[in-house]
Amino acid sequence: MSAETDAQQQERYDYLVVGAGFAGSVIAERLASQHNAKVLLIDRRPHVAGNAYDEPDEAGILYHKYGPHIFHTNAQSVVDYLSQFTEWRPYEHRVLAQVRGQLVPIPINRTTLNKLFGLDLKTDEEAADYLASRAEPVAEIKTSEDVVINAVGRELYELFFRGYTRKQWGLDPSELDKQVTSRIPTRTNTDDRYFGDTFQAMPKDGFTAMFEKMTNHPNITKRLGVDYRDVKDEVEYGHLVFTGPIDEYFDFRFGKLPYRSLKFDHQTLDQEQFQDVAVVNYPAEDVPYTRISEYKHLTGQQHPKTTITYEYPSAEGDPYYPIPRPENQELFKKYEALADATEGVTFVGRLATYRYYNMDQIVGQALATFRRMDERKSQGELQETAAAAA
Repeated sequence: MSAETDAQQQERYDYLVVGAGFAGSVIAERLASQHNAKVLLIDRRPHVAGNAYDEPDEAGILYHKYGPHIFHTNAQSVVDYLSQFTEWRPYEHRVLAQVRGQLVPIPINRTTLNKLFGLDLKTDEEAADYLASRAEPVAEIKTSEDVVINAVGRELYELFFRGYTRKQWGLDPSELDKQVTSRIPTRTNTDDRYFGDTFQAMPKDGFTAMFEKMTNHPNITKRLGVDYRDVKDEVEYGHLVFTGPIDEYFDFRFGKLPYRSLKFDHQTLDQEQFQDVAVVNYPAEDVPYTRISEYKHLTGQQHPKTTITYEYPSAEGDPYYPIPRPENQELFKKYEALADATEGVTFVGRLATYRYYNMDQIVGQALATFRRMDERKSQGELQETAAAAA
């Protein structure tokens, strides 16, 4: 055994945090700064920031390695927390969809309807009446298909949702839980922003810089490019925070939880701009990718070249999206019961709870998890004080 390995075995940490994405990094920072705890933060990737990781490419253009990440929230507490580690660049996200040879706003709004169908709808009321005239009421809404057809009818469903959903999930919308499309609003006004949140901005120097500042604490030791299984028997720790896939933690005891993955084709082009907005969706099934992203819209970077990413959904690869079907949720419940019965481990984050969360929701979940850990610590200290007094 090497001296280095021997030293690592003797190293003692209060917490081992697995995963340096939002969930793991936030909890590691809170434990280190608020509890003065000694934290070992690890990730199997060679970097912090998880899927939000960004870096300059060979041309010097900041791009998102795992596809575009746009920060938006209604939670001021999340903004206040993250603002300790970054300044912000105001940015409101807009998305266009290529439909019938035109680029139109998505989510569907009054502009979309007017452009697509040659209409002249002037008010919210006129747009609402038009959508109502196309809607096909569904008696019991169970699936993603039901949600959209009930709201806007079959033609708009087929133009914007069916092909995109089939590509994204590898399943027809009729096979997916209603939550998939119920997240997407339909508007009667001309608001062409993708999100309606009160706070919309990008970290001024990028996500990775924010994570580096968040985890750059003297009580946090980072080991990147290492797997949990290679570390867990090598170091001593008091408590485990696990943000990886919950089924993997339990050695896939009940079988693998199904995920949808993504493949990215990053290209740097010798032109200043490729498209009018950061993201253009391609809903048609005969187009193999779902969207093209251009990062300079997000970052505000000035550069004579531009970097774009073609995004291809995939059945294989890193786990990105839990597939929302009832049978998958039933399988997760088995793992959740195991997790609840496991002492000394806290499960937090998208992969550990098998749910799709926006970035701000993960930060909120991690902060709430830390508060519960904080309360347990305080109660334990009070009990110790009471015992000592007795």
